[in-house]
Amino acid sequence: MKTTNVGAVRSDVRRVLLATLAILLVPAVAMRFTHEVNWGPGDFLVGGALLAGTGLAYVLTKRRVAGRPGPPRHGGQVEQGVGHLLGEHSLGGLDR
Repeated sequence: MKTTNVGAVRSDVRRVLLATLAILLVPAVAMRFTHEVNWGPGDFLVGGALLAGTGLAYVLTKRRVAGRPGPPRHGGQVEQGVGHLLGEHSLGGLDR
């Protein structure tokens, strides 16, 4: 039976959430200095969900494949999926 180190999982989740907040601070600060950046609450929610979801998916995938033989390929797969979603959102594909 495989056990999970709860402290390590909490630490990883905390790191993901802090990184998400740090990245979302960039447009928030930019909105204070220029009118070219105009994000609404929905933009921050979608951006936060995509960033946090990506980070948490990466942590989950990393923990599931830990100890398995072979080269790790999970990072690229998660990155491709999120890249596709971000591209769709930035082009307005998810708003239709």
